[in-house]
Amino acid sequence: MEDNFRERKEKNYSMMRAIGDYGRGVIIFCFGIFLVFAEKLGFYFSIEPFLKYFFAAMCIIYGGWRIYRGYQKNYFK
Repeated sequence: MEDNFRERKEKNYSMMRAIGDYGRGVIIFCFGIFLVFAEKLGFYFSIEPFLKYFFAAMCIIYGGWRIYRGYQKNYFK
């Protein structure tokens, strides 16, 4: 009985964490894509292009890692 409750609790926790990772990953990934194409969309920032593209690349990498982590669901191992 207690094992079944514990398994359900871990499964629900894993699902909640995965959904959170997917959500954060998509938002951060899309922000990185936005920074790459910001000038073509009509948005201009007063920052050096190297720093803007570096930050965009970091956002894309981190967002992709978050999405992968949500897909993997390896929270208890």
